[in-house]
Amino acid sequence: MVIRIGGLASGMDIDTLVEQLMTAERVPLDKLNQKKTYTEWQRDDYREMNTLLLSLDTLMSEGVTKQSTFIKKTINSSNSDALSVKNMTSTVDFSGSIQIDKLATAASMRSGTTADGKTGITNYSTTGTLSSYNITGSKITVAAIDSNGAMSSKDITFDPQTDTMDSLISKINQQSGVTAFYDPNSNQISFTAKNTGDVTGGPEISLSTDGTLLDVLKLGTSNTDTTQGVNTEGTNAEFVYNGVATTRSSNTFRINGVELTLKQVTESGKPVTFSSTADVDSIYDSVKSFVDKYNEIIEKISDKMSETKYRDYAPLTTAQKEEMSEDEIEKWDAKAKSGTLKNDQILSSVLTKMRSSLGSIVNTGGAFKRLSDIGISTTNNYLEGGKLEIDEDKLKEAITADPNSVYKLFQNSSAKTSSENGLAQMVRANLKTAMNDIKTKAGSSSSVNNTFTLGKLLNQYSTRITDFEDRLKNIEDRYWSRFTAMETAINNANSQSAYLTSMMSS
Repeated sequence: MVIRIGGLASGMDIDTLVEQLMTAERVPLDKLNQKKTYTEWQRDDYREMNTLLLSLDTLMSEGVTKQSTFIKKTINSSNSDALSVKNMTSTVDFSGSIQIDKLATAASMRSGTTADGKTGITNYSTTGTLSSYNITGSKITVAAIDSNGAMSSKDITFDPQTDTMDSLISKINQQSGVTAFYDPNSNQISFTAKNTGDVTGGPEISLSTDGTLLDVLKLGTSNTDTTQGVNTEGTNAEFVYNGVATTRSSNTFRINGVELTLKQVTESGKPVTFSSTADVDSIYDSVKSFVDKYNEIIEKISDKMSETKYRDYAPLTTAQKEEMSEDEIEKWDAKAKSGTLKNDQILSSVLTKMRSSLGSIVNTGGAFKRLSDIGISTTNNYLEGGKLEIDEDKLKEAITADPNSVYKLFQNSSAKTSSENGLAQMVRANLKTAMNDIKTKAGSSSSVNNTFTLGKLLNQYSTRITDFEDRLKNIEDRYWSRFTAMETAINNANSQSAYLTSMMSS
């Protein structure tokens, strides 16, 4: 440790002298810190641009690249209380009529009664274990109709010593194709199939066990002997669709990509009629959202690339900030941060590629080959950098005439090569390349510095700054050593002078 002696002997302000000398020595360090700060600003601006590009990509992935966007239909039904109609995958308009003669019902089973008409379940308790009912065994097998209209079974295990009636019912409800319920008013347990329909010509609920569970609960398989389980068969829906009589095991089913839900039986000879047309306004809004977002993105990126770079405004040092007001600092930083991505090659490239993609002629099998075919074109003002504008009437006409071809113009789901891609697919490929390039250069919020270009540069600056700070400490110690030695020498000389003076005067 260097012993520091101020200017007591020399009368000099050593602290100020050393501070002034170190200010000059710190100039290279200040420049390193400024370079590091500027690189951090540049990194953050790159990431902001990547967020913008991602927002466009996300909007496209959820909008103009999804077929569901373009198959939205306005449904007209003569009796919505009896029939619900929903388009699922149909790309064309549809119509039909349906007379509903019978609704599908679910099979059910309930516990029987004793010979005197009393229920077989007595002293029901939510806390009593199954063994308290003299129930033995460890498994019940529940067979019921599944969502595919076939019978399937599930083994459910239980422990009579620890399971209660409630816990057993809960297991059955969670693990099988039936819903079990205990009715405290009748002291009966009932089972209802979760899916409707008659697929066996007999009971669609079947129970078996390895113990006494079914006997105790009066859950035999008879549908006539009320001392056993009373089993009610499920029924199929019966209807006449476009003049053809048919059945379904469920009240909800699909025909040609259209989901129909039967809700009420209709009068004979009075079928429900329904039809669809393209939901033009909804589809138009989705396309317009893409155009608006695209225009927003290219404007923000273009503005960022054209910012003025003020080379005389470097990032402020700590010492400089101490001499400025908050308002002055804010104004200085605004100019210092300007132009971090001026004429950036990555951003310039993605704008050029997106403009080229959207101006392409494609052959995706649809009626439309280019954006202008559906009323979308670039603005006449070249200063706007290729923004798009919509002829609303022409776009709505295209949607009304052939919404599926509008979809194919943006997204060709059957493309086997990139050359067969729709326009939106091409733009998303451009975005992916740019986002990867930016991530390689600037990383993301979760990236560590040594995984991207600017991060490695920041690490280099940090290392150089640390080394330079150590060097400055040694330089400052050396200055103090020299001034301390000078003060010591002057002090010794003063002491000798005082001694000689005292000797000569004595």
